[in-house]
Amino acid sequence: MNTPLTASAVETADRTGFRIGRWQIAAPAVLAPMAGVTDRPFRILARQQGAALAASEMITSDTRLWNSCKSQRRMNHEGEPEPRVVQLAGADPEVLAEAARRNVDLGAQIIDINMGCPAKKVCNKLCGSALLRDEPLVARILEAVVSAVVATGSGVPVTLKTRTGWDREHRNGVRVAQIAEQSGIAAVAIHGRTRADFYEGEAEYDTIRAIRATVRIPVLANGDIDGADKARQVLSHTGAAGVMVGRAAHGAPWIFRDLNGLLARGVMPAALSAAERRDIVLAHLQAIYAFHGEESGLRIARKHLGWYVRLLDRTPNARALLMAAASTSTQYACAAELFAAWAAEH
Repeated sequence: MNTPLTASAVETADRTGFRIGRWQIAAPAVLAPMAGVTDRPFRILARQQGAALAASEMITSDTRLWNSCKSQRRMNHEGEPEPRVVQLAGADPEVLAEAARRNVDLGAQIIDINMGCPAKKVCNKLCGSALLRDEPLVARILEAVVSAVVATGSGVPVTLKTRTGWDREHRNGVRVAQIAEQSGIAAVAIHGRTRADFYEGEAEYDTIRAIRATVRIPVLANGDIDGADKARQVLSHTGAAGVMVGRAAHGAPWIFRDLNGLLARGVMPAALSAAERRDIVLAHLQAIYAFHGEESGLRIARKHLGWYVRLLDRTPNARALLMAAASTSTQYACAAELFAAWAAEH
């Protein structure tokens, strides 16, 4: 059962941040790691717009694959504000431990373990949320990674991203969180769905509330948090230390201004002007091109423009024009023209 979130509870939901190991996280709303989305340009943008943390895209723990262009880009944190968070995925405790050690050597300041991804290509390898079916393996993985990172003497904390369980008949999120705390995990983020739910239906927060009541480490609530009012309600309902926002940031990285403005300071900031949002969109495109290059940059920018184009609701052919661009220069020129006209009208 998912107890309704009540408006009356919202008044006491303000938060000023939380601590992960040696890091004081200054505000409660953070960006969720998302494969294919939270590359370095988007992480930096989200932090500029107020996200208190922004984790890397999921990186395989198999170091044999780290020489690929994709892995190299995912491991590039140049210019990012601290703390730099690296998320790892895998199923072998020793392999994950070695991957964590190497990432600490490369400058990771928080190591996050992914046990929440529901994608079939991840779960079929017994990674991500597939691990929730094997609690002893969860314990071995977390203990191995924490021990390996502690042995580096770096003071780098290890966190966990997971779900409420494998399916609705096996919601073992409370037990997994207890294992995490006993293993030395410094914080846990919980998506309010099971692996079987994927992203269907509504997130439920009762399990997150039960987890928060059971463990002493910071708990972050994740799932369906699409605005400041919803974030306040979820924080009040669950008692979580913060919220993790994923899909609501697609095409709206400025959502973190609202979330952390209201949650941490109690004041909703003035809305960005259309011109300011235009400039953010265009600067993001330039950052994508510079980081990924012509071919990949064009493709990845299409994904983000597919979300940003929702702003251009009075230009019905905007999506087709942007998706048809065959080069980054053509794509940028088209976006600049469309968003300039939109800003002028608003």
